Amino acid sequence: MTRTAAVVGGGIGGLATAIGLRAAGWQVCVYERSDTLPTTGTGLGIWPSALRALDGLGVGGAVRAAGLPQRSGAIRRPDGSRIVTLDMDKVRERHGEPVHLVSRPALLGVLSQALPAGVVRFGCPVDDVTALRRDHDVVVAADGIGSRIRTALFGDRHGLRYAGATVWRGTADLDTEVGGETWGVGARFGVTPQGPGRTNWYAVLTAPEHHRPALDDPDELRRVFGHWHDPIPAVLDRYATSHVIRHDIHHLAPALPSYTAGNVALLGDAAHAMTPDLGQGACQAIIDGVALARCLSGGDVAAGLRAYDRERRRPTQRMAATALMVNRMSQARRLLPLRDAVLRLALSLGPPA
Repeated sequence: MTRTAAVVGGGIGGLATAIGLRAAGWQVCVYERSDTLPTTGTGLGIWPSALRALDGLGVGGAVRAAGLPQRSGAIRRPDGSRIVTLDMDKVRERHGEPVHLVSRPALLGVLSQALPAGVVRFGCPVDDVTALRRDHDVVVAADGIGSRIRTALFGDRHGLRYAGATVWRGTADLDTEVGGETWGVGARFGVTPQGPGRTNWYAVLTAPEHHRPALDDPDELRRVFGHWHDPIPAVLDRYATSHVIRHDIHHLAPALPSYTAGNVALLGDAAHAMTPDLGQGACQAIIDGVALARCLSGGDVAAGLRAYDRERRRPTQRMAATALMVNRMSQARRLLPLRDAVLRLALSLGPPA
């Protein structure tokens, strides 16, 4: 008898889950609120562990081809001096390959192309999973950071908490070969290459929740970052031609007591929304999806869901806690030499891969 799964959310985690479940013999339907896949979006760093998970889905090669390897990086001060170098050679030595940089639309495109037409139903929001739970063996909540399914199952106590900063994200028509972050006082700026002639960038400011600067966004960013080292001023000079989004940074707290409830499994941001400070949100959603599909490949659905929770909850919650710690460090306004020393020590232990 064919088992059926409803996946709520056609983002990175939802599509990865759908591919894995179909390979395990499940009949899958993905319900996606948006009308189409996005055509714009900034870049993602896909770490080796997530690339291996994508290999298990048969799409790792296509994802690598859609992006480019990250050659190097550093965390700097506003004057350009280095706090610490991000050793991509160490990542390659330990794990056989570096981080790959790929745009969100490109990654979603690869994942969606691995599914037959009709599996993803666009323009189909799901606000109440009661019927889906009744009609399917498993419901997968991959509905993102503001997950309504999570709230329905666990209540408002496990909700989004403001992390103390707001972020602008965009792309610029600019060549840059070296990526990394620059840390000032209550402010950060990051750049990563996306491809020939394209650069991803993001700017983070410590601010009250729902902060709206007195100046227009471009002028506010130039006021804070315009005197920082190259290529930051050049990136901001191209603000008018960038596709820019701005939002407050949130994380899930307190952590969920379980990633499953009955026949529902939560994954990705719905399960463990974390601050973006480790660049692991997309990676962990991919690994979640692959793990869930593997755990459900046997005959006992309840046992599979328990196995998924055991495998993924503690590692992802530890990573979310680490990301929040880095977020707090990056917002420091005092004792900056101590902050820099702690950061060097943390990175000397090796980045998550």
